Amino acid sequence: MDNLNTHTPGSLYETYPQETANALWNRFEFFYTPKHGNWLNMAEIELSVLTRQCLSRRIDAIDEVREEVKAWEYARNNNVAKVNGQFTTEDARMKLSRPYPTIEC
Repeated sequence: MDNLNTHTPGSLYETYPQETANALWNRFEFFYTPKHGNWLNMAEIELSVLTRQCLSRRIDAIDEVREEVKAWEYARNNNVAKVNGQFTTEDARMKLSRPYPTIEC
């Protein structure tokens, strides 16, 4: 679960009667995600790859979408695709041929 302010017991008590809110809150076990984590960057990259490689066209049926995603996932896992989890501004700057653009007059 992300760390939105609506993901607290108070938001349930504002929406539902006390008995219902209490029952809902006790029904789940919550795991909060780190606020600043490379895992989020990696997840976003994978979703972007999925979109570009698999879902960048119109697909009419949800069953076909499921089949396409399942095939993409199978191929991606078998190719042992990895994301480099080092995301810093220094790394990005070093990858550029010139760290900062130059203006020629």
